Amino acid sequence: MKSNSNVALLGLTLALLLSGCERRAGAPQTSATPSPSSAASEAETVPITLPVLDALFADEAFKADLKSKLQFTDEQIDRLRKISREEVAKLRSANAENQSGSAETARKSALEAIRGVVGDEKCTQLMALARDRWNKGSEELEATAAKNAEPTMLKGPNAIPIDTRIVVNIPAFRMDLFAAGKLIKSYKVGIGYPEFPLPQGLRKAQQIIFNPTWTPPDEPWVKNPGVTVEAGSKQNPLGPIKVPIGAPSLIHGGKPLAKIGTFASHGCVGLTNEQVKDFAKHLAEASQTELSDATIAAYLKKRTRTYVVKMHNLVPVELRYETIVVEDGKVRIYRDVYDQNTNTEENLRAVLQANGIALEDLSADEKAQLLDALNAMSRHPRKQPTPKPTLEGNLNSADKIARANERKSEAGRQKKLRNQKEIVIEIALLTGKGYPAPVNLDSGIGTQVSVVTNSPPPPVNTRP
Repeated sequence: MKSNSNVALLGLTLALLLSGCERRAGAPQTSATPSPSSAASEAETVPITLPVLDALFADEAFKADLKSKLQFTDEQIDRLRKISREEVAKLRSANAENQSGSAETARKSALEAIRGVVGDEKCTQLMALARDRWNKGSEELEATAAKNAEPTMLKGPNAIPIDTRIVVNIPAFRMDLFAAGKLIKSYKVGIGYPEFPLPQGLRKAQQIIFNPTWTPPDEPWVKNPGVTVEAGSKQNPLGPIKVPIGAPSLIHGGKPLAKIGTFASHGCVGLTNEQVKDFAKHLAEASQTELSDATIAAYLKKRTRTYVVKMHNLVPVELRYETIVVEDGKVRIYRDVYDQNTNTEENLRAVLQANGIALEDLSADEKAQLLDALNAMSRHPRKQPTPKPTLEGNLNSADKIARANERKSEAGRQKKLRNQKEIVIEIALLTGKGYPAPVNLDSGIGTQVSVVTNSPPPPVNTRP
């Protein structure tokens, strides 16, 4: 998120989820299968926070469902919306909406506030409805899309696509583009802050929009609500390209390099401007959409004009939350960034089993490394014991120094583990197995798209 004060003021707009993430009214998508790598309860699997609830309240259909399905009164809805707005305003005033807070704390705060208004039973019902809305999203499907086979979420941990598909693994800060079952490009991305988590489940990409405009919502803290920020404006947080994947989320540019590989948005997949140009080019090719380098360059050259390119084939987008991944003979254990309690021995066993081995098949050293890594990357790591100085009175000076150095070394190791985003462990029995390693990984550094600039854009799928 840019630090410009005007952008910051416009930025906290949950209808677009601040960093360019948007909401649109429309039909919800089909229900997605939860991530198979999570054994946590549903309440933990999908973090619903007060800022997320505030975003959902902008959808009239959501409020209508609260009345018709859950029998909420107007007074209850008004109180809940007031509490949600106050929480977002508090985050905004403390500039905390852009910080890496605790998903667990935000989730507990939401539960406590909601229970205070509607009680335990209706709180549970509300959270279920909110999770369903947040994960499904809503989008206006093109009429032609209905003719295509409805895509589904792939089953099993670390599932490898055999079709054309985008896979985002949230805790890995990684997005992969597959074409006909082949991984053709990988990107390091920014994800939603814990208070504004990236949804999980199945979405669809159907358009590539060049030079998008941005309209802030009617919120009390917004300086110019409803006033469109024009395409190409420095106040526009979306960057040069956005790919809608069902409200409230987008894949879009506009992110500084420092935000790639960390928390960066309010419900969207964030890329740098150069990354998103590269991604648009490869996405067009993968979806068999006619979009030449010359056309891309011509669209981007006219920064104040919006061009909407309808993709020839829709592309499924999987938003996964997998903290344990077997990748090309290695086990990668990622930090549980949204506090979903996924780094468990149960999930580890499921991932290993999907690759044809059991935890007991591993060497004692490999097993110890894996369990140690799970603990280090878990929500609440257990403190590892350090050598106790109980018998140091009987040790000579050299032994005392050695014991002190051992404790210091272990303390340093534990501190380093707490600061790591992932731990990688090679497992001999997994050689040649697992999800593919990144291909042409674009981490946002020096990425260039080779385009020609001497040809005007053709009149295909454009709007003023």
